[in-house]
Amino acid sequence: MDLLKTIIKSIQGCAKETLDLLEKMAERDLENHLRKLLTEHKYLVVIDDVWQREAWKSLKRAFPDSNNGSRVITTRKVDVAERADNRGFVHELRFLSQEESWDLFCRELLDVRAMIPAMESLAKDMVGKCRGLPLAIVVLSGLLSHKRGLDKWQKVKDCLWKDIEEDSIEISCILSLSFNDLSAALKQCFLYFGIFPEDQVVEANIIIRLWMAEGFIIPRGEERMEDVAEGFLNELIRRSLVQVAKTFWEKVTKCSVHDLLHDLAIQKASDTNLFDIYHPRKHSISSSCTRLAILSQGERYRSLDLSNLKLRSIMFFDPYIYNVFQHIDVFRHLYVLYLDIKGGVIPDAIGSLYHLKLLKLRGIHKLPSSIGNLKDLQTLVVVNEDGSFCQLPRETADLINLRHLVVPYSKPLKRISQITSLQVLDGIGCDQWKDVDPVDLVNLRELGMDNISKSYSLNNISSLKNLSTLRLFCKYDGSFPSLEFVNCCEKLQKLFLYGRIEKLPHLFPNSITMMILLKSKLMEDPMPILGMLPNLRNLGLLYAYEGKEIMCSDNSFSQLQLLTLNDLYNLERWHLGTSAMPLIKRLHIDSCGKLKEIPERMKDVKRI
Repeated sequence: MDLLKTIIKSIQGCAKETLDLLEKMAERDLENHLRKLLTEHKYLVVIDDVWQREAWKSLKRAFPDSNNGSRVITTRKVDVAERADNRGFVHELRFLSQEESWDLFCRELLDVRAMIPAMESLAKDMVGKCRGLPLAIVVLSGLLSHKRGLDKWQKVKDCLWKDIEEDSIEISCILSLSFNDLSAALKQCFLYFGIFPEDQVVEANIIIRLWMAEGFIIPRGEERMEDVAEGFLNELIRRSLVQVAKTFWEKVTKCSVHDLLHDLAIQKASDTNLFDIYHPRKHSISSSCTRLAILSQGERYRSLDLSNLKLRSIMFFDPYIYNVFQHIDVFRHLYVLYLDIKGGVIPDAIGSLYHLKLLKLRGIHKLPSSIGNLKDLQTLVVVNEDGSFCQLPRETADLINLRHLVVPYSKPLKRISQITSLQVLDGIGCDQWKDVDPVDLVNLRELGMDNISKSYSLNNISSLKNLSTLRLFCKYDGSFPSLEFVNCCEKLQKLFLYGRIEKLPHLFPNSITMMILLKSKLMEDPMPILGMLPNLRNLGLLYAYEGKEIMCSDNSFSQLQLLTLNDLYNLERWHLGTSAMPLIKRLHIDSCGKLKEIPERMKDVKRI
C-alpha cells in the first residue's frame, strides 16, 4: 500500500486533499485509482528490489496494459522475475568469474604488497567460496585489510569455515564477521545508518554531526570531535561497510550502505535497543526505546501514546506529516530532533528542549526567539530547497555551544562573535561582516556566504585566523568587492569563488591546496599568479577566463595533480613550460571549443 501511495503522490502531487483521500482508501481502491490515472497515458515505471510475487501481483493490477507503458522490475528472486509478465524479458546478472573475483579483491585490499604467498593462498580459498558475489568479496577484502599477518588471516578463514554450506560461504556470515571485528564505538556508528530509510544517500556532514550529538564520539586529546568522527566514517568505508556516493575536494560528501548491510544494521540495532523504527502495523513501541525513526505514514504516529518512553532522539523522514509538535512534552529530553518534513511553524515551546544537541529542519522561514534557550545545541541546520531565507532571532547568539550553524539567513547577526564554539558557518545571505569583527570566532574552520554584491564588506574575514575552507557566491551575474583580504587568511586551504572578479589578487596564502573559480570572467590570464602557489593540488577554472591563451611557465604548479578547464569559450592556445605541472595526474577539459590542441605532455594524462 505504501508503494501505491508513493506512485500516486508522484503523479498527483501532495496536496492535503490528495493525502486525506489516500488515507481513506483500501488497497484495491488505491489500485483502481492509480489505474485510472495511467489509462491512456504513456508511462515508464521502475520498481526496485521486489521480493515477493504477491507484492508484484498487487502492483501489476494497477498498471493498465494498453501497449503504451513500460514496467521495469529489479529483484533478487528469479521466481518474482519469471512471473512478473509472461511476455517480458528476464535479464539475469551473472556472478563474477574466479579471475574477476580475485581482481576485485585485490583492488579493494588496502596493501596488496604486504600479502605474502601463504596469505595469498588463504585469500584465494576464501574468495573462491564467495561464489562471485561482489558484496561478499569487497567486505571480505575490507576485513582482511585490517588484519596484519598470516595468523590473523588464518583465524578469519577458520571462523568462516565453521559456517560453510555446500562449499560456499553465506554472505551473512562475512557481513557479521566484519561487523563483529569493529570496536564498540565503530559498531554504534555503523548501526546508526540503519535508522535512515533503505537506499537513502546520507550527507557525510549530517551523519558525523548526528554521531556527535548522540555521544558516540569521544574527543582524543586536542583532536576535534569532527575529525575523530570523519576518521570513523573513513574507517567504515575502508572496511567496505559504507559506500562512497560522492566526493568533493578529496573528502567524502555523501555516502550510503548496501541494502543487505542496512538489514544487518537494523537487526543488530534491534538486538541492542539502539533504535526503533515505527511501523503503522505495530501496535506499540518498545518501552526501552530511546531513539525512534518515523519513515512513512507519519500521520498515524500522532495517535501513539509516547508518554512512557524515554526518548533521546526522534527522526521524521515522512515529508507529509504535520503537527509533529503536538508531542512536545515527550520531546523534553531529546538530544536529536531531525525533521526531514515539509515546512510548518516552529512553536515557542521549542525553547523548552534544553538538552537538544542537534536540530535539523526543512522548509522553515522563521525561528522563534526561544531558540536561544538551547544552551547545549551543537548543530542547527535549516534546508530550504526553494532558495528562501530563514529569519534568525538575535537570541541565536546565545547558543554558546553551537558548533555548526547551517542556515540561509538574510539579516546580520550583530552578536555572532559571542558564539565562540562555531566551527562551521554556512548560508549567510547578507553583509554580515560590515559592522562585525569576527576576531573572537577563533574556532571557525568553514565559512560560506551567498548573495554577495560589490558593496559588501569582506575585509573582516581576514580576522578568522583558523579558517581553512571559504566559499563565496555572488548574486546572479554580480561582481565581488576586493578580495585582497584572502591573503591574510594564513591557514586557508580550500577556496571556492562564484562570481565576476574584476581583478585577481596578486597574492594568495601559500596554504591553499584547492581552488575553484566559477564565472569569474577574468580578462587577464590567472595562471602566472596561481602557478606560484606552492601547495596547490586541485584547480578548477569554469567560465573563469575570457582571454585567448594561458601561460604556465617553467616550475609553476609544482604540486598540481588535478586541473579542470571548463567553458573557456575564447581559449585558443595553452603554453606549458617543460618543468610545469610535474605531478599532474588528471585533466578535465570541456566546452573549450576554440582550443586548437593541448600541450604534448598533457596527451598522456588521464582525462576525466
